Amino acid sequence: MSGVLGGFAALAAVIAVGWGVGRSGILGADAPGMLSRLSFFVATPALLFLTLGRSDTATVASLALIATAGSAVVAALLYIGLARWRWRLPAGQLTTGALSSSYVNAGNLGIPVAVYIVGNASYVAPVLLFQVLVMAPVGLAVLAGSRADRQQSPTWRQLVLAPLRTPVVIGCALGLLLAASGLDLPPVLLEPVELIAALAVPAALLAYGMTLHGAPRPAAGALAGQVWLAVALKNLVMPAVAYALGRWVAGLDGIALLAVTVTSALPTAQNVFVYAATYDRGTLLARDAILLSTVLSVPVLVGIAVLLA
Repeated sequence: MSGVLGGFAALAAVIAVGWGVGRSGILGADAPGMLSRLSFFVATPALLFLTLGRSDTATVASLALIATAGSAVVAALLYIGLARWRWRLPAGQLTTGALSSSYVNAGNLGIPVAVYIVGNASYVAPVLLFQVLVMAPVGLAVLAGSRADRQQSPTWRQLVLAPLRTPVVIGCALGLLLAASGLDLPPVLLEPVELIAALAVPAALLAYGMTLHGAPRPAAGALAGQVWLAVALKNLVMPAVAYALGRWVAGLDGIALLAVTVTSALPTAQNVFVYAATYDRGTLLARDAILLSTVLSVPVLVGIAVLLA
């Protein structure tokens, strides 16, 4: 349990520092946006390049992908359908809500959670690869397209080409090329990339913490319904669907079934806030969904461990 709690504590500590910096005003009012852009355009591509470059991409085709990818797709589509029917939201806000409902914190919390509950961090690989190879490019394509031309709807050509110009997707592509080539880059080339990549998570968390200063109570006002819909899908529906798909579709049991259920129960990733802030689409929704899903994921993860371990 110490590994899981330690992961949550580390995130909370950096967010708290960001809140303190935001309250002091020493970096100015534009600091959250600048840090978000630094994370999105510079540090996160470097981190994804290293992550995928060192991974075994064959794991993305494992049976676990049926449950992890399937549950993410179901949660995202449910949000899109329900939110579109209830609030008539435009594509950009629907995309942020869908990502808030389905994009899990596999990088920061996924590893300690998998190590403690499942006993093996490799179970995080399928969901991590699916997110960076499929969910992020698709989500960023819609977000970029919704911003590309405010006067008219983007064309399919714009939607298809938009992610190809996105640093996050470029970083993923270069990482996959490195993994496929089997090359071991010399330290003199990797060390600068590692230094830049180390900025990704703290920059995103600090920016997130700064936005909490002076912010209203989470899930308050007009966004309350949208936030709670995303949180309910993320914390309850997604792990339930992952369990069902893993057990009755993929035929998983034991540790493998526990792993896909646990990884699907992880809270919303800070990446969603960075994406939303970069394209100015549903930033407040992403912020509140991350906060509430992280808090509520603790009893959910513990309950899953007790029932299935």
